[in-house]
Amino acid sequence: MSKTAFLFPGQGAQYVGMAKDFYEQIEESKDIFERANQVLDFDVIKMCFEENEELNLTEYTQAAMLTACVSILQAVKKKGIKAEITAGLSLGEYAALVAGDVLSFEDAVKLVRKRGIYMSSEVPSGEGTMAAILGLDAETIEKVCKEVEAQTKQCVQPANYNCPGQIVISGKKEAVLEACDRLKEAGAKRALELKVSGPFHSALLHGAGEKLGNELKNVKVNPMTIPYMCNVKAEVVTDVAETKELLEKQVYSPVRWQQTMERMIADGVTTFVEIGPGKTLSGFLKKIDKTVTVINIEKLEDLEKLEDIVC
Repeated sequence: MSKTAFLFPGQGAQYVGMAKDFYEQIEESKDIFERANQVLDFDVIKMCFEENEELNLTEYTQAAMLTACVSILQAVKKKGIKAEITAGLSLGEYAALVAGDVLSFEDAVKLVRKRGIYMSSEVPSGEGTMAAILGLDAETIEKVCKEVEAQTKQCVQPANYNCPGQIVISGKKEAVLEACDRLKEAGAKRALELKVSGPFHSALLHGAGEKLGNELKNVKVNPMTIPYMCNVKAEVVTDVAETKELLEKQVYSPVRWQQTMERMIADGVTTFVEIGPGKTLSGFLKKIDKTVTVINIEKLEDLEKLEDIVC
């Protein structure tokens, strides 16, 4: 029997106007934005729908993205579409946890607000960075990063295993740039420094993870109604007792997205529904396995694509 998975994008997919049509036309979607505003210390409705520069600041982006994704999720659920499993890329894992009822939306949005603050402030601006390495295998990238770390005594490591031919590295700026030069010499087609505010998913964010861990101590996790696959291990989480530790580790550990998708496919998932802004995850999936069905729900009219899915 074929399975359906819900996928949720991470930071970087945000844009002004995301989920606005859902907010305006679907009551359940509007309710999510209003509930977010009741527990956040900023106006997420204005942040998402009015032109501003702050939407791209990590401390605001994460709560805004989660709100938009869960808002769109309500419209998908209203269509009667169900999933056998969920996953989210980095920040998107929180939307997956809300989808499976492990976290309440209010707890999740408050958590990612703090997560964004901790992640953006852990490393002084300009000291860390990330870079996308294109067209090179994981083994070579891992080997070169270890060599650069050993020689420079500075952190540089794989941070995102996105899809074949696309891995992101993260760490101290000098070490990342040195690794980029060596990876191009080793055969990478491109090595592009990314416009990010910090060295996310690297050991440099260990302190941010610990701070988030302290916040998680006061959060209730509930029995899951839909299993999810975690970024840290690329495995199905069957016991929510693991969830808090995994979310803490996720801040400073690599996101094993390609491995997560490969595991889902091996477990019988044939239809993937990306819920949220952009088509990043759909693009990754097409490079991982062209045979699976990928549906992106970003705009209200996209809901029509779901009609062929058996509920």
